[in-house]
Amino acid sequence: MAGPEIQKIAFVGDYPPRKCGIATFTHDLSTAVASIAGTECIVVPVDDIDGGYEYPPEVRFQITEQDRDSYRRAADFLNFSNVDVVSLQHEFGIYGGSGGAHILTLLRDLRVPVVTTLHTVLPQPDKTLRRVMEQLVDLSARLTVMTERSRVTLCDVYKVPEEKIDLIAHGIPDRPFADPNFYKDQFDLAGKQVGLTFGLLSPNKGIETVIKALPDIVRSAPDFVYVVLGATHPSLLRSEGESYRIGLERMAKELGVQKHVVFYNRFVDLEELTSFIGSADVYITPYLNEAQAVSGTLAYSFGCGQAVISTPYWHADELLADGRGVLVPFGDSAAIADATIDLLRDEPRRHAMRKRAYLLGRDMVWSNVAGLYSASFRRARQSRPDAPKPLAIKTLDEQPLAHPKMRLDHVLRMTDSTGIFQHAVYSLPNFQEGYCTDDNARALILTVLVEELGADSPGLHQVASSYAAFLNHAFDPELGRFRNFMSFDRKWLERDGSDDSQGRTLWALGTCAGRSRRRSFQSWAVQLFQQALPACAKTTSPRTWALALIGIHEYLRRLSGDRLVDQMRDTLTDKLIDLYERTATDEWPWFEEVASYANAKLSHALILSGRWSGNEKALRIGLHSLRWLAAQQLSPDGRFRPIGCNGFSRRGEPMAAYDQQPIEAHAMVSAAIEAHNAEDDPFWIDQAHLAFDWFLCRNDLGQPLYDSSTGGCHDGLQEGRVNENQGAESTLAFLMSLAEMEQLETSLAISAPPKEAALASAHDPNKALRLVHAD
Repeated sequence: MAGPEIQKIAFVGDYPPRKCGIATFTHDLSTAVASIAGTECIVVPVDDIDGGYEYPPEVRFQITEQDRDSYRRAADFLNFSNVDVVSLQHEFGIYGGSGGAHILTLLRDLRVPVVTTLHTVLPQPDKTLRRVMEQLVDLSARLTVMTERSRVTLCDVYKVPEEKIDLIAHGIPDRPFADPNFYKDQFDLAGKQVGLTFGLLSPNKGIETVIKALPDIVRSAPDFVYVVLGATHPSLLRSEGESYRIGLERMAKELGVQKHVVFYNRFVDLEELTSFIGSADVYITPYLNEAQAVSGTLAYSFGCGQAVISTPYWHADELLADGRGVLVPFGDSAAIADATIDLLRDEPRRHAMRKRAYLLGRDMVWSNVAGLYSASFRRARQSRPDAPKPLAIKTLDEQPLAHPKMRLDHVLRMTDSTGIFQHAVYSLPNFQEGYCTDDNARALILTVLVEELGADSPGLHQVASSYAAFLNHAFDPELGRFRNFMSFDRKWLERDGSDDSQGRTLWALGTCAGRSRRRSFQSWAVQLFQQALPACAKTTSPRTWALALIGIHEYLRRLSGDRLVDQMRDTLTDKLIDLYERTATDEWPWFEEVASYANAKLSHALILSGRWSGNEKALRIGLHSLRWLAAQQLSPDGRFRPIGCNGFSRRGEPMAAYDQQPIEAHAMVSAAIEAHNAEDDPFWIDQAHLAFDWFLCRNDLGQPLYDSSTGGCHDGLQEGRVNENQGAESTLAFLMSLAEMEQLETSLAISAPPKEAALASAHDPNKALRLVHAD
């Protein structure tokens, strides 16, 4: 039976002029579908740079990669645009959020069927990637893959019904079969034997394996030239510059084969690309990753009738089977040399291989592939419910509350080459008060959190280096401790800093060691963490122990086999437990006679350590004490009311209502999130939201602490007014809370069972957030 008529299709994914394989694929597929069916095709691309790209007219809406609200707006746009089907291109790394989870926000709000093309199907995903994939599968009407191996993996690993999957080869341009010598003269390669690799340059492509093979190849074929065609991958270029390409060039020179290597450092258009492919005698794909599900460069070269030598990643293993190409082991330069020499010597075999590839490739030309996609789109339309989801106008109760955008303006304003200033006069840095280790530690933690949110930048890296350098300079190796206060003229004001600054710096170092993506930061942080940790056991401050325990947890994320650090975790955990048991009563289940400042950090540390070390007593005390603290910090109006620093809360006495400090709200946000991770109780999600909302008017004065005009946070609530100064501690407390709330929403979204989350979100998205597995 013929499928329903499709008049308008939206393609979501990367798109030119962005330079990547997904962008090229999205362009070629949408162009081919529009051509064969006369269907209106619009494009919704994802931007990975500020301001996006200068797109052609078919691009109708742009998504900002790391902005979750941008995905919601894209869904609204598509719903109101009378689109019949959405064709989603999915690849890990092109959508924002943990594991690319932001794309789920778009899919949940769409009321039209989605056909998702999976460019990579991981056979052994980690927990986050698996949950994202499970929901992506559930929210898609159909899935398309390009290899049989990917189809089998979907069925076996992700339990996808076979009837939901369409196997469609990667499309290729249609060009005539021609002798390579026809094209060589236009590249000044006449009389040469040519090997070619093309695509965006990055270390996973394995180019160095071919360069190491060149000495053997040119001894047998002195006129051989290896052409590496393609610009360095933009993301690699932004983070590391041309270091990979430069290293390859130096390798070629060291091996004495520089006359036989050509680096063509440019992203070429289709016409130029097909000419380059046509000039090659052999095409080489030396990829290093077996799970490479599909390679557009391999498909193009094979379909254009080239003799291909490849490592046996999934796509190549299928496409080049039965003598249609030559497969060599991963990273084996000698095998690449032997295979290349054999093909260059055996011309009849090489041309027979080319002819078989070209004939098989006729089924892969874009006109055929577009027809198969069109059929998949029709099947997706047939599978939609008779009554589509209505265009939703949602009340506040039916959707998660919006968060402010992450703005680092005030942090940057407060930072110079030395570090971050600790105080401000209104929004101006207060030079007179200088710097402190406490705030530079907080600022360094924030940079790692922002990096995890995908908002990394050279500017962020620069200030992170300043914060790290400050901490490094603050350490006194003779004492094994950190100094804290430094004047504006860069003079230390003390030999030994507060106990709190020791613990907080260990927290920052552990975070860098366990979570930073910068290798140099990891190495530095590990070394300094190990030097500074022993002194913490000699302190008498429970907050020092707690902050150090949080740092230990972060450190052990990456280095869980470190026995000395693990033993210190046990030591500090026992200290907190002993303190609690000597002080706590049924009416006062707390660690001290006074609940003073950064209170939730004490409970937070025991929850973390108890959960991850298997210490049930620590976990129980942490959760019980935090639940008591949450009750103490709840106003009669149901708002978060942190214990005021003007008197604190003493056993048997009224709690001080003012001054309320931002660090208390941040401490509660962090602790509540960890409590939820530990026992999966929606009560803790409510507590995290209550504490975070304190920054945003939901407090005793009904006034915002966060200043959206500056990006800073006021220094607290005083009786009857807001403290107008926007110091580092307060601003960092808000921004760290915002980052953790963003991570929480992403985590909850990808943890919910897909079908339950989809059903619940139709009525109460906040309820959907709570349908989570125990972590």
